[in-house]
Amino acid sequence: QVHLVESGGGLVQPGDSLRLSCVAFEKIFSYYDMGWYRQAPGKQREAVAFMHASGSTNYADSVKGRYTISRDNAKNTVYLQMDDLKPDDTAVYYCNARNMLTFTDSWGQGTQVTVSS
Repeated sequence: QVHLVESGGGLVQPGDSLRLSCVAFEKIFSYYDMGWYRQAPGKQREAVAFMHASGSTNYADSVKGRYTISRDNAKNTVYLQMDDLKPDDTAVYYCNARNMLTFTDSWGQGTQVTVSS
């Protein structure tokens, strides 16, 4: 298990940008896939963006072209740049680290993103 802490959430207006950060309190080895999920009130948690150990990325259709995931292994940090935010993006955002050797997941505590005019 990896201890993860997210930050960067907040209240913004439609069209604004936010950058979420996820710090791992131990080294994120190259064999970890890193991802962001979100959960809106009354809805199931959904996958938003992934950066695989290979460096390839995947995005949910709803955020393609607006969100960008990146990672800095030297800083044990994963980022989610969110542009052109919409009210439907309102949710608690969670960072995930998946050990691709053991297929175990670690989760952060979540950070709230609220998009409202």
